[in-house]
Amino acid sequence: MPRIHLIEGPVGAGKSTFAFQLGQRHHAPHLNLDEWMATLFRPDRPETDHMIWYAERKERCTEQIWKVACEILETGSDVVLELGLVQRLARQSFYERVATAGYEMTVYLLDASRDVRRERVRERNRAQGATFAMVVPDEIFELASDLWEPLDERELRSIDVEFVS
Repeated sequence: MPRIHLIEGPVGAGKSTFAFQLGQRHHAPHLNLDEWMATLFRPDRPETDHMIWYAERKERCTEQIWKVACEILETGSDVVLELGLVQRLARQSFYERVATAGYEMTVYLLDASRDVRRERVRERNRAQGATFAMVVPDEIFELASDLWEPLDERELRSIDVEFVS
């Protein structure tokens, strides 16, 4: 049965690098919200009020990614999703969506200390290598890090999770 491989963790935890490797291992496409957002909306990003602007577009991208993921799964192929579900409520909603659709899912959880993650993001901004989607300024890194809600015991009991170091 095709499987959703959902990658979760705070900004700079190594999700995109791991997702690429996982996609190669499972011969599965990697659908990354950040790439979609950068491609579709970066030119239109306002100078201020980023969060309101971002939230609306994130919702639209997530819906389209879900549609594409379902089409891929219906062909019998796995899919690797990196959706930036940083808050428990958003993850729970997604878990329910997957269960309702009847798909199998494994959640891969990555993390690192804030200092390590901050340096990774700064280096990614400088190098703009394979996992680069957009520049993440320090203030956005801090905001995104503050928004991250780690998986709690209840959530961990409700899903198939693999911890990635």
